[in-house]
Amino acid sequence: MIKKVSVNSIQKFKDRDEKFSVLTAYDYSTAKYLDEAGIDVILIGDSLAMVALGYNDTRQIGVEEMQIFTRAVARGVSRAMVITDMPYMSYHTDVKTALENTSLMIKNGATAVKIEGCNEHTIQVVKRCVECGIPVVSHLGFTPQFLNTIGGYNIQGKTYDATLKILDDAQKLQDAGAFSILLEMVPEESAKYITENLRVPTISCGAGKYCTGQVLVSDDVLGKYSDFTPKFARKYGDMKNFIIDCAKRFDEDVKSGMFPSDSEVFHVDEECQKMLYCRK
Repeated sequence: MIKKVSVNSIQKFKDRDEKFSVLTAYDYSTAKYLDEAGIDVILIGDSLAMVALGYNDTRQIGVEEMQIFTRAVARGVSRAMVITDMPYMSYHTDVKTALENTSLMIKNGATAVKIEGCNEHTIQVVKRCVECGIPVVSHLGFTPQFLNTIGGYNIQGKTYDATLKILDDAQKLQDAGAFSILLEMVPEESAKYITENLRVPTISCGAGKYCTGQVLVSDDVLGKYSDFTPKFARKYGDMKNFIIDCAKRFDEDVKSGMFPSDSEVFHVDEECQKMLYCRK
């Protein structure tokens, strides 16, 4: 029997000074392959708004859509932990609404949810989620849902005071029950200091090598999404050109009559053929 990656498993990575891997997935087959490859955590990131649905930013996706993608990914996973991003304004208004929306992700197959930011309301949401059996990853540093108030795609934690502020927020969220803190676009030295001063593991999204976990968007790793590539995303494949090449070859075969071949079609017997063509 396959042992699922759990909240306890993630904490053990931190305790043993080991690393764990995180990649995004938005569909059944990709999730299945990432799981088979040994990826520890699969994130249904709200990045899918851009890379899968073509929106301009991550704030344009809703709870209903995230449920659909969560169900698809969860069906493909046997071992990895499945975490769903809570979309913009799905937990910001009141704790009751936040619990209703986060519980939907768990009911649809997620193991945990990810929530951006830290303020008094968010801390209460994290606390209540954990009390209700919903594990939470907190997301600090660059938080895309707060893009307008942050003032753009800016690196966070670049100064002494800014680093201490992120650490203070992380400790508050840790104390509220978050089992991990994701740090996005934070300088490596700042992320290292924050990681060393937390009990729970950190996950780096462009925050250097000293975090316990590392996360990337799978479409960046596979070379599938080409509108832009973050500085911290390493490309391991070239799916864009592979897809274009396959599509071109199919197009050529269709137009030249090479597709389908005889082995790719079904036939009726000769008697049936005669009856069809002798029909008056």
